[in-house]
Formats: sequence, structure tokens, C-alpha cells
Amino acid sequence: MLRSLKLKFLAAAAGAFALTAYQPAPANAQSGEPIKIGFSMALTGPLSPNGKQALLGLQIWEEQVNKKGGLLGRPVKLIWYDDQSQSAPVPGIYTKLLDVDKVDLVLGPYATVPAAAAMPVVMQKNKMMIILFGLGVNMEFKYDKFFAMIPSGPDPKPSFTTGFFEVAMQQNPKPQTVAFIAADQEFSKNACDGAKENAQKAGLRTVYDRAYPPTTTDFTPVMRGIAAANPDVVAVCSYPLDSVGIVKAANEINFKPKMIGGAMVGLQATGIKSQLGSLLNGWTNYETWVPDKKMYFEGTEEFFKTYQARAQAAGVDALGYYLGGWGYAYAQVLEQAVQGAKTLNDAQLSDYIKKNKFKTIHGEIEFGANGEWKKSGMLQVQYHSIKQGAPTVETWRGMDYQTVLTPGGLKTGNLVYPYEKAK
Repeated sequence: MLRSLKLKFLAAAAGAFALTAYQPAPANAQSGEPIKIGFSMALTGPLSPNGKQALLGLQIWEEQVNKKGGLLGRPVKLIWYDDQSQSAPVPGIYTKLLDVDKVDLVLGPYATVPAAAAMPVVMQKNKMMIILFGLGVNMEFKYDKFFAMIPSGPDPKPSFTTGFFEVAMQQNPKPQTVAFIAADQEFSKNACDGAKENAQKAGLRTVYDRAYPPTTTDFTPVMRGIAAANPDVVAVCSYPLDSVGIVKAANEINFKPKMIGGAMVGLQATGIKSQLGSLLNGWTNYETWVPDKKMYFEGTEEFFKTYQARAQAAGVDALGYYLGGWGYAYAQVLEQAVQGAKTLNDAQLSDYIKKNKFKTIHGEIEFGANGEWKKSGMLQVQYHSIKQGAPTVETWRGMDYQTVLTPGGLKTGNLVYPYEKAK
């Protein structure tokens, strides 16, 4: 599919894009022309709750860098456009950023589909790009100036559910059967392909395997179909609105597999957690960062204090644990590359990133093959002990409602199994 995207998006490069560019107030205390960094971000559409978090993280980074004197003695200026959580506007946005706005550097969009859409333009212009949370985007492009800020590691597709199946197979008695359900979109299909690899290695027998259209709003028939197959384990690969619908439908029909979850985007967001509340009890899913003391590094606590103090006024996720911190962290990689290489040359920056480690608020990062992380940092957690009623932000601030199951070095407890015991 990504091969077809190359031609499709090159043809669309001169197409429509969001008309309003967002630019910050002028930086202070530096001299010379600002270093312009351009990107698109999901600020409307289904991915916008996450995209808005990332943008605030980027804005905090911009302000702090400029207070420190900018980069290479010049102020930094972010220029961005809303990609509406879609692929179609992205080629036009990046064409405008590079040809009209004349940005010096580009950062990638958030999410797999917009990131894949940016690739042909970025490759044609020979620019270096760090994307945010795109899954397996460079597996077919194999672009040598691409880097992915996502803790999926060197084997990205299975990474979202590796821990899920590891924990499942540690149970006694071990599960025997598995069902797969995925949105018919790039990220979900990639994650589901990886889940199937993990299930095959575990020796599980598939009893259900379906993809649902992205337009699906009623998931009750979907969940009834899975329940009829009576799987022990259900691997779900979904986007935010779908994740909400799937959790609600499973609870509505009182579906009780032994384990359910895996690669569900959206359950990490504070707003979605609050919407679902106790319906989340028992679900096991990926997270990329949790507020456990082992996951705090230099600047982590300070960043989240700053973010959370501004979140309400900015109209974004109150805690920023999912994308707020990562939006800041992928800019930190760019910052350290520019400072270390002492240049804005894309080839030299790419070479520097390949050869060095980077200290971020989410730990030390090193990139390897295809621009992915050398080592996976994905977590699997189980949600539990969420009381009925209207959860507040404080419900989600700490670790009382979630247990880290994998990786072993970050484990905080054991899986409640089967799933219904946590309900």
C-alpha cells in the first residue's frame, strides 16, 4: 500500500492544504534570521486530541530553546498547519512549507497515515524528517534521512502487542485460541499483522479475523461476532473513536474473554479514559509512558508541570502523558542534532542522528535500521480498580488504576486473569 501512496501523494503534492499557518510570538534574545521548522499536525479530526497534546509540547520546547539562546545563535520559529487527521492535505502542506514558507527543517506529522503521506515530498526535496508515532512508515520507502519518534523498536509491527502475548502465555492454564479485530487503515493493519506474528509464535489458534471499515460507528454486531467464536484472547487494533465503541460494545453484551486489548489507540488519552471510566477495568493495552518513578528522567517532572499548568487554557489533554511529552521529546532530538552537528544541513544531521544517542525527558534514545529505535520501549498495562461514577483528572494522574505488565524491568504488578475478575 505504501508503494501506491508514493505516486498518489506526489501527484497530490500541489493539492489543497489548510490555509491558516500557526506562528508563535517573536522570539527574544537572539540575533539573525530565525531557524524555521515546519510540520503538519492533527489539530482537527479523530486524531486531534493527541495532535493537540503534541503541539503544546512542541510550543513549550520552542519557548525554552529560545530562552536558552536558540540554536546556532539564532531564534527558533515553528510553522505548522492542520492536516485534519488525514493524508490528503499533507503533500500540499509540506510542499508549501518547503517552497513557499522556505522552512530550514521539517518535522514529521503525528500518526502513520499522515506521516506516510509526507514521505514522497520530503524524499523528493532530500530533507531529513523525524516523525511522531507512525508505525512501520519507512519499511517500504527505506529513506535514509527518516527517523521515527516512537518506542516500537527495530521490529515495529509486532511491538505493540509483544508484551500482550507474552503475558497471555504466562497464565495457567495457557490460552489456546485468539481473535483479531482491526480497523481497515494503515496503522491498525500494521499492528494487527504484528499481533498475528506474535500469536503464531505463541502457538495460538485463530478463530476470528476481521477488519472493519473506518466509518463503523456501531460495534455491537462486531463484538457479538467475536463472542460467537469464543476466543480465549482478543487482540484489538483500533483508532481512538473505534476504541471507545469497542470497549462500550464489549461491556454492553457482557463479553468475557480471558484477555482483551493490545493495540488500541485512544485509551491513553485522559478524556477517553474519563469517558469510559470503570468500563476499562480488566482491559490490557499498550502505553508509551506512565507516571511511575522509574520513568522519570532529567526534565520530565518539570515538563509535565509546565504542560499541565497550561493545558486547560490551551484546550488540550489535561495530563499530556501520551503525546504531550513525546511532542517535546522529538523536538529535543532535533535540537541536540543541530547543536551536535553544528549545521542545518539535512545529510549531516541525518548522519549525526545515526551515530549518536539522545537524552530526552523520556530517557536515552538511539536510532537504528530504517530510522526506528534500536531498542523497543513499549509498555503493556492493565487497567483496574476504576470506580463507577465520574472520574476526575486525579483518577488518572498516578498508578493506582493501572499495572505495568511488561517489560520486566518496569513491571509494577501481575495481570488480573481472566479479564472478568478485574471487572
